[in-house]
Amino acid sequence: MSRSGLYVAGLALLLAVGALVLQFVLPSAGGGDGADVQALEQRVEELEGQQGSGGSFRVAYIDVEEAFSVFIEATAELRGRVNETLQKIADLQSEYQASTISKDEYQQRAGELQAELLDGQLAIDISALDRMIASDDFADLRSKLEEWKEMAQLLANEVKNLVSIARMGVVDPLEFQSRFDTAKNAFTQFDQGLTQAATLKIVQVAQRVAIDKGYDMVLRVKNVLVYRDPEALDDITAEVKAVVGDFL
Repeated sequence: MSRSGLYVAGLALLLAVGALVLQFVLPSAGGGDGADVQALEQRVEELEGQQGSGGSFRVAYIDVEEAFSVFIEATAELRGRVNETLQKIADLQSEYQASTISKDEYQQRAGELQAELLDGQLAIDISALDRMIASDDFADLRSKLEEWKEMAQLLANEVKNLVSIARMGVVDPLEFQSRFDTAKNAFTQFDQGLTQAATLKIVQVAQRVAIDKGYDMVLRVKNVLVYRDPEALDDITAEVKAVVGDFL
């Protein structure tokens, strides 16, 4: 394995460990919507009983995926570049299916575009990572984020090398594909770890808002509310999103 390959493999291992650590402090991301609804129904019943005896129980909910969109908005300009590359890939596939380009030409151009796409996706994540590191509100995660930044830069160098190789013409397709797959897997680990770190901050902010507003419970939901009584259940998603947006 080349030196750059070792760096990329090391990044994948580091990020896998980091993601494993983060998952113990994050709530489950999926499979809990039905349980949330049941919990809501139970709490509403409790609320009705408590109100009848003069008590009160304040409940709110947050759509974490919607709150996470603040990170997407912060990197909107870079995402435009990725979307352009995706369109080029789709156009290339259409040309090949229409037999207007040869198989060799298609494979060479496809490899180049795939490398460019990975380069663009990595640039988005590094931009978000830089914003998080620069923010004092991410100070509790800064040590881990700075480790990721160092390794992510090594990955970025490897991806740029792959882009250059693809543009000049791949001499050994098998070696190129192996290096690309390794880099792609490392990026996936990086992206997942960064998403978990961002989600953790959203959860922390939601907890802070809940305490400040005097809520007894905040449910995490994913577009499952068919009806809500605004007097009994508040949506704090926009407020949490605004606070996290200020961090970036």
